[in-house]
Amino acid sequence: MSGVLFVCHANLCRSPLAEGIFADMAARASVAVPFVHDSAGCWADYGLAPHPNSVEVAARHGIDLLALVGKSRPIAPEDLQKFDHVLVMDRSNLADLDRLRRISAFGPVAGGHARVRLFRHLVDPRAEGLAADVPDPVGRGLDAYERTFAILEQACAALMRELERRTG
Repeated sequence: MSGVLFVCHANLCRSPLAEGIFADMAARASVAVPFVHDSAGCWADYGLAPHPNSVEVAARHGIDLLALVGKSRPIAPEDLQKFDHVLVMDRSNLADLDRLRRISAFGPVAGGHARVRLFRHLVDPRAEGLAADVPDPVGRGLDAYERTFAILEQACAALMRELERRTG
């Protein structure tokens, strides 16, 4: 099984939306190997539902987000062992995750086998600056969530193609 973890700041908007899009695509894909999926946040609280705007935008695209994803949770060092692919939404999240991999009160954190990368790099590996980030739609209305959905859908499609090549 291939494990995929989507990571954003609070695990309320982008990462659960990405997980829901991916879960929907994986359910419709004709691949032999199933995918384990989850989402987490670098600064997430435990147990919160996805943002209502993420739920609404997903529903507009035929995806029942609440049925496909769990509640919010913070990322944990063991996630780097559990998941093969850790896809972060922006450079700030990547920096937070790099700190998690380096710092521990109990000594060095094992790097794990996870491939950690910016999610938009699946579409354009050379993207830099803001073009490498999935913009956070919080506080910007449904149009911003729609734009974020489109970016995530494109990246999820690229991820599915990559995973299908590896498992097919």
